[in-house]
Amino acid sequence: MCTLYRMRKSVAEVAATFGPIVGAGTNLPAFDEIYPGYEAPLLGRPKEAEAGGPALSLIRMPWGVPPPPNLGKRPVVNIRNLASPFWRPMLTNARARCLVPADSFCEWTGEPGAKRKVWFALKDRPLFAFAGLWRQTSEGPRFAFLTCAPNALVGAYHPKAMPVILRAEDHDAWLDGDAATAEALAVPYDAGAMELA
Repeated sequence: MCTLYRMRKSVAEVAATFGPIVGAGTNLPAFDEIYPGYEAPLLGRPKEAEAGGPALSLIRMPWGVPPPPNLGKRPVVNIRNLASPFWRPMLTNARARCLVPADSFCEWTGEPGAKRKVWFALKDRPLFAFAGLWRQTSEGPRFAFLTCAPNALVGAYHPKAMPVILRAEDHDAWLDGDAATAEALAVPYDAGAMELA
């Protein structure tokens, strides 16, 4: 389960990677360590883009969605079961999908009490996006991102799961496609295109 990542790029770098951004405002600080509960930048389609415009909105939102009442109180940061009636409405509503920009992510390895951080990045993309979902809650809007089975590189350190990293050509399909198209993108990223950071 990924509970730590980084996003240390400027608004200009985000726009160069993901395309036009509306209402970006001031520049972003470096997010050296983003843990659950921390506020992080997200990209989604603004309301004015519903007519088909390609622009993205850059917003900030806390990481971690309060769970259904029967599942305790700990916010959910990683989404694996897309068939769940809790997550399904968000997946089927394209406006609830977002891109979660990152430049690296961490998985913890080792025995309890001696765990260490292992950072992962992409070889040819200094900035990438996780497939995210967000929802309005009683505490305000909150987001989480999808996970899937790990590839060989991540699995060597964390055999349970890895974040769903979207290929650059799949950003629009995640944001605008139907639920089946979006769900089909929840696959491990190519291990050969990744490296230890």
